[in-house]
Amino acid sequence: MPHRGGIRHMIRTFKDPEAVSRAAADLFVELADEAVAARGRFRVALSGGRTPLRTYQLLAEAPRRERTPWPRIEVFWGDERCVPLDDDRSNAGTATRTLLTRVPVMSGSVHPMRCSADPNAGAADYETLLRGLFETVPVLDLIFLGLGRDGHTASLFPYTSVLSEEARWAAVVHPEGQGPSRVTLTPPVINAARVVAFVVIGREKAAILRSVLQDPPEPRRLPAQLIRPHGGRLIWLTDEAAAAELGKR
Repeated sequence: MPHRGGIRHMIRTFKDPEAVSRAAADLFVELADEAVAARGRFRVALSGGRTPLRTYQLLAEAPRRERTPWPRIEVFWGDERCVPLDDDRSNAGTATRTLLTRVPVMSGSVHPMRCSADPNAGAADYETLLRGLFETVPVLDLIFLGLGRDGHTASLFPYTSVLSEEARWAAVVHPEGQGPSRVTLTPPVINAARVVAFVVIGREKAAILRSVLQDPPEPRRLPAQLIRPHGGRLIWLTDEAAAAELGKR
């Protein structure tokens, strides 16, 4: 397994988006089984955008639906746009429609970020939720992340103050030119996870993926470089198109 600055990370490249989505779904099932066997439950943070939709569909279908210990799963989100749940831009709303209403997950174990009415209150409420569930910085079993063409991940956007956050577990972000305000998990929470899995698909992501993985550290410009799990694993699931520029300078 390659190391980057002492961090265990793995790059797994697949032929096409369908194969990447299947690998992400299989990783979800595998880690859920391991976590339930070891600790009695599986705590996962889902990502948003279009990339994970096929993974969610696969998890809601046989055979993965039947193989997954849904009643023992607790669901969080890495970030959320501050829009109503029925808005197509809502990460939680999308995951609910494509996955969570189709599997026997316990309703009390699903924790969306609710911030459409007041982003600051929404961030504070999510912080309170997390602190009520975890005595110290949350250690999630799996966090799924995407990668934006500007190098952002979750809602950690370039040159925003949240990149240097060390105390809060959830924070508001007002990304310039990126639509509504957002609430995001902060770097200390993401980096405490047992496994962080980036899912990166498409030729349009090739240049930024190369920059994040191969450029010198410059996390204010490339926030995805901040993701360095402490003692956990960092996994990149990519298709051949997204990985096309790796190894180039």
